[in-house]
Amino acid sequence: MANGITVTSNPDPAQLQSLAVTSWPTWGCGVSTFPWTYDEQETCLLLAGDVSVTPEGGEPVRFGAGDLVVFAAGLSCIWEVHAPVRKHYRFG
Repeated sequence: MANGITVTSNPDPAQLQSLAVTSWPTWGCGVSTFPWTYDEQETCLLLAGDVSVTPEGGEPVRFGAGDLVVFAAGLSCIWEVHAPVRKHYRFG
């Protein structure tokens, strides 16, 4: 998590089950660009979408549907949503 973002493509279904991902709330947004700062760690599973997140002073990280993503606490970044996003998420 050198840049504050960890992406796991095709996560193991057993891992998702152990995290109880399907019980997490969902969030979505349309095509847009916006700044965001994570006060605490967020773990999310993208159900739909295509996104690039650029950490402050870093390189963009691109991910999409099916990816499990962890954002570090304290990360400041810019979200660029290329295709509408729907995700399960959990803070902490």
